[in-house]
Amino acid sequence: MTSLPAHAVATAHADNDRRTLPCRKKAMEMPKVSRDTATQGGDYGAVVDRCQEFGDYTVDFLTFREDVDHRPLLKGLPDDRCQCPHWGYVFRGELTFHYGDHDEVYHEGDAFYAPAGHVPVHIEPGSEYLQISPTDELRRTSEVIMKNFTAQEPPD
Repeated sequence: MTSLPAHAVATAHADNDRRTLPCRKKAMEMPKVSRDTATQGGDYGAVVDRCQEFGDYTVDFLTFREDVDHRPLLKGLPDDRCQCPHWGYVFRGELTFHYGDHDEVYHEGDAFYAPAGHVPVHIEPGSEYLQISPTDELRRTSEVIMKNFTAQEPPD
């Protein structure tokens, strides 16, 4: 049995006579976010994106009102494919990502990893999912997507 060093054992607690480890004087706050508390993103018509950056990673809560084929939106990236890896979880609906040699379909309740080089080709209307991505890669990819999205919009 391993014993604790003397400095790690506190005196007995008056109520239950147990020995306890000392608590940190200041609790460490862990970053967290929900769809309702995210302060970034926006409503882009076909897609609602609620997101928050946590340093090197960005958390997105995505809701698709319409099926969106990302092929035209990714034009200009290497191989016209998303260059950002994503980790995610599908709350509702279905997503289809195309890879060079196959398609992956993610359903409600699926956790997924989408490495760089994928193309979202079908997202069922009403789909909702969580996506966690490296911030720098996501920012570079999003700049291209927004440029292509804006070019597609009909003039007022």
